[in-house]
Amino acid sequence: MKEEQPYDLEERLLGFGARIVTLTKAMGSEYADRHIANQLLRAGTAPLSHHGEAQAAESQRDFIHKMHLALKELRESQRWLRLIDRSKLIPNGRNLEPLLDETDQLIRIFVSSIATARKNQKDRE
Repeated sequence: MKEEQPYDLEERLLGFGARIVTLTKAMGSEYADRHIANQLLRAGTAPLSHHGEAQAAESQRDFIHKMHLALKELRESQRWLRLIDRSKLIPNGRNLEPLLDETDQLIRIFVSSIATARKNQKDRE
């Protein structure tokens, strides 16, 4: 049975970022491990701040832009996670599937939110 995620998007992004921090801390110290960990750490923690900026957007256009930035970082995180999984860079065969699933769910939420915001923007024009 899948673990039920909180509805609050900010809480989910906070949890996602925390899981990314924990994961990157567990990675090895070889050059490739650190390079990829640093890239994932940057991308995986950025959606939380972009979402916060979107909540304080100055316009609908600004909101869409900031939500799109968060989406781009989530997609980048997904790719780094897939590379980590395929390259077996996580010790003890740690299962990344739950984190990949959460990344996919967050991407879907942002895609839907951006589509709704664009529709609302067009309806207002």
